Amino acid sequence: MLNRVKRRLNLKENEQDAVLGDLLEDATDFVLGYTGRKTLPAGLLGVVVEIAAIDYNRLGLEGAASHTEGGVSDTIDLLPSRMRAQLDMYRVGRVM
Repeated sequence: MLNRVKRRLNLKENEQDAVLGDLLEDATDFVLGYTGRKTLPAGLLGVVVEIAAIDYNRLGLEGAASHTEGGVSDTIDLLPSRMRAQLDMYRVGRVM
């Protein structure tokens, strides 16, 4: 997965590997928690990579809801609806 996220971010060097590894681990934990699963289905590997890439690009903006730079304003979507739809297909139902 590390190589996939590096390609997505167009990173050639290895100096960010530790940070990317942490982001991949956090993304995996998030996906498992969101879906209620103990193991990651192969169909969600791409979502983990995408979340890690988004989180890498968002470093330094933690806790912000929007960001303005050079007159361009951007709203930060913590979980885009396309990824939420993918995750929802893998959610495990719970009986109470």
